[in-house]
Amino acid sequence: MHIHILGACGTFMGGVALLAKRAGHRVSGQDQHTYPPMSTQLKAEGIELHEGYEPDCMQPHPDLVVIGNALSRGNPAVEYVLDSDIDYVSGPRWLGENYLKGKTVIAVAGTHGKTSTSSMIAWMLEEAGLAPGFLIGGIPSNFGYSARDGDSIFVVEADEYDTAFFDKRAKLVHYRPLIATINNLEFDHADIYPDIKAIQVQFHHFVRTIPGKGTIISNGADPRVETVLDMGCWSKLERFSEEDGAHWQVRRIHPDGSELEFLRDGESLGSMSWGQIGRHNALNACAALGAAVAAGADARRAVQALGSFAGVKRRLELIHDGNDIRVYSDFAHHPTAIRLTLEGLRRNATSARILVGMEPRSNTMRSSVHAQELAPALTAADRVWVLTGEGIDWDPVEVLAPLEGAARVVSRSGDMLEQMLDSVRPGDLVVFMSNGGFDSIPERFCKALRGEDG
Repeated sequence: MHIHILGACGTFMGGVALLAKRAGHRVSGQDQHTYPPMSTQLKAEGIELHEGYEPDCMQPHPDLVVIGNALSRGNPAVEYVLDSDIDYVSGPRWLGENYLKGKTVIAVAGTHGKTSTSSMIAWMLEEAGLAPGFLIGGIPSNFGYSARDGDSIFVVEADEYDTAFFDKRAKLVHYRPLIATINNLEFDHADIYPDIKAIQVQFHHFVRTIPGKGTIISNGADPRVETVLDMGCWSKLERFSEEDGAHWQVRRIHPDGSELEFLRDGESLGSMSWGQIGRHNALNACAALGAAVAAGADARRAVQALGSFAGVKRRLELIHDGNDIRVYSDFAHHPTAIRLTLEGLRRNATSARILVGMEPRSNTMRSSVHAQELAPALTAADRVWVLTGEGIDWDPVEVLAPLEGAARVVSRSGDMLEQMLDSVRPGDLVVFMSNGGFDSIPERFCKALRGEDG
């Protein structure tokens, strides 16, 4: 079958393209910008890529077009598919009904931590010799790529964002897992959902797809998750928490989360030290452990495997370490994720200054939904720069006023770069936070520190 992918260079759709190719299909694709690293991965697999959305590359017609959720009516390629009566489907539906059929699927859901938790599960299963396949919304450093074929076990990041312009259900309802984690639940995606209740309904639809013989690993300390489960749960339920009494429990031996102990029903499974920090990562690890064990990994060996987990690119990823200055790139784009990341860094940093450059880029962050939570989320930082632009529905100066002069609002990336370079000094920790390209500010900042041109 010839499958053509619209939006092929996104992390998810690029992963779908790779998996379709490895399943034996002829695969081609197009995107507005065919950019690395995904374009490089696709071309290396023999997938033909086209720049832009002109429809002439769909001659002769493919058997099936898989349409990414970034595309909508008015796009010339979409209009051509509809006018030409070519069969089309969303990426999540194709994945669920075709590639995942017959596999043991582990789906990782929640507002925060999906990518990290999915990566941890995949690594523990890999170390257990189970050779999992996976499709993850980031690049696990232990593997170096975001998608891999798998024969029997498959880990998928189950996003609650909508599926496609023609299917407004959450992506996660398409995967029909045998094992699922629900890490947490907060209001997000304000462009899709009117309130938290609407998101909880989608999560409950997800719960309804998990068979009675399946297992749900849920955050026992999150009341919003509990509300979802109270709507009905027909599967084996195992809760995880830092609190005593949870089926899966994690204890932070070191307050910053760099050393952890895990327990199952109160019995210690061992402890490990790793390169990750923060309470959020400790809980992600606890959820991941439960899922990996449900899939067949030995619990004690899985704990030790976590000790060699190398993290995920752009999840507090260290991108520069020189002249006593450390620079991190982080994907955090929700006040809770920002707060937890900075608090974990602060516990680890002790007296070091923390400098933050951030870009409120997601639709939810650009709306006023979480505006009042932003300043409290940034209080662990010593200095903050926020890059603003058109489409922000709140006054950045007013919102950041509680930081009492520690925050600067800039409208040009060059100004942010110049001001942060003027301020940084040996001993500092610098964190760039954005879920987008951030005008390459993190890379430009690191080059300047190294004395490189450009």
